[in-house]
Amino acid sequence: MKWFVSALALTLTGCASVAELEQSPETLDVMSGKSPEQYLACVQDRLKDSRDPLQVTREKNSIRVIVPQKLADAPAAVMDISERSSGSSIKLHERLNNFPLRLSDVNNAATRCISG
Repeated sequence: MKWFVSALALTLTGCASVAELEQSPETLDVMSGKSPEQYLACVQDRLKDSRDPLQVTREKNSIRVIVPQKLADAPAAVMDISERSSGSSIKLHERLNNFPLRLSDVNNAATRCISG
């Protein structure tokens, strides 16, 4: 039993790199009527109380957001926000994306910021 608990703890706190997260299936792939900057501001506002500051990288027509894990330095999620003619396209890759008991604050923030 101790072995199972140790393995579960290691699985839940294990490290994942940004490259590994990008290879995982997307947990969210949507379009928003908001500009990438407006969408980013919304996500930052919703995650400010539950996560450390987000790492934001801006390029010409896109923004990459790396969301840190709560208890480790590794990334918990990677969000790519690309500019479109009428808003933005959002792709979210989360660590443990197929684990039903994962924290949902990142996905909830990303979903709630799509509109409104």
